[in-house]
Amino acid sequence: MNTVIFAVVVLAVLGAIFGLVLAIAAKVFAVEVDPREEAILGCLPGANCGGCGFPGCSGYAAAVVKGTAPVNACAAGGEAVAAQIGEIMGVAAGASVKQIAHVHCTGCGQNYKQYNYVGLHDCVAASKLPGGGDLSCSYGCLGLGSCEKVCPFDAIHVIDGVAKVDEEKCKACNKCVDVCPRHIIALEPYKTKRHVTIPCSSHDKGVDARKVCDNGCIGCSLCMKNCPKEAITMVNNLAVIDYEKCIGCGICAQKCPRKLITVDGKVPEVKPAAPKAAPAAAPAAAAAPKAEAPKAEAPAEPKE
Repeated sequence: MNTVIFAVVVLAVLGAIFGLVLAIAAKVFAVEVDPREEAILGCLPGANCGGCGFPGCSGYAAAVVKGTAPVNACAAGGEAVAAQIGEIMGVAAGASVKQIAHVHCTGCGQNYKQYNYVGLHDCVAASKLPGGGDLSCSYGCLGLGSCEKVCPFDAIHVIDGVAKVDEEKCKACNKCVDVCPRHIIALEPYKTKRHVTIPCSSHDKGVDARKVCDNGCIGCSLCMKNCPKEAITMVNNLAVIDYEKCIGCGICAQKCPRKLITVDGKVPEVKPAAPKAAPAAAPAAAAAPKAEAPKAEAPAEPKE
């Protein structure tokens, strides 16, 4: 019995000594943290998505305090969080341009396969196989959900064989952009009231694109030729929008023969051409023919 009590007392004394040592060490080796860093960390949503370019929210908070990161870089927090951080740092947050991830593929190449893939349900794994996957189109979405798995906001899902972004949930964290093995997802700035996008990544020539996709870009240049702001250029057989010039008019979508270009996520209906003006009516004929001149009467015969 005495042995048990002695052991308990010894453990208690050792615990107290070690606790005292740790407390002293914590004081001696304490790393001072700027209170602003803790305040900023409290404002952040805690998603640790890495969209800001730093390793988690704590890394971003430390970078802001050091002056190596802007106060409005948190994609998940948006303008509201940027304003709070700006207030802590004593600077104006400034206006930030909304960005949304877009998958540059419509999935209309899913009917054209090189072979049947039965491996891991993962785009990265499938891309290691011959041809970069089972699709005949070497630029199309593989539809196996690697982007869906890494999204921390549940903002992207594979629907009918192609990844689709939920614009209401997307925080532009860049996770899906980084993981896509075909590099067909990109962040696009929303600078106009209506957002125009070209959901295709194919650089094949038109005749080849038609063989592997039902509505991929064929490089016809009609969108480029009809853009009033010269906001579209052809890059290796693919139409590309310059969002610094685009005004969201949607004329390119009206002219696209493949019904590929979308405005606010939808292919607009083609406006019917204005009816041609009726030809001018022929000059009306004279209301009445000119009256004939009266004939001269024959002179009367002289009376006898």
